[in-house]
Amino acid sequence: MTTFDEREHAYEAKFAHDAEMQFKADARRNKLVGLWAAELLGKSGDDANAYALEVVKSDFEEAGHDDVVRKVTGDLDGLADEATVRAKMDELLLVAKGQLLEEH
Repeated sequence: MTTFDEREHAYEAKFAHDAEMQFKADARRNKLVGLWAAELLGKSGDDANAYALEVVKSDFEEAGHDDVVRKVTGDLDGLADEATVRAKMDELLLVAKGQLLEEH
């Protein structure tokens, strides 16, 4: 294998790893957003965890994160607006990435 081939393989492996880590961070962030929203809705325990799972699943409806924002904003029904939900998502993405780094 040539040096070029080795370098190409290394870049491909890094790209795959980065994509996997971003997927995991997004899913973790969505769970954390779900738990935050569940608390605002007065849910706790198993109900909060079930709601967080619904939020995670909602991200698979379409590309991007607008589906999560719509679900959470709609479910909160005035308890938090779209800007607040998006800000919380940004905040919790940093938390999720930190948690993943600690695990590896």
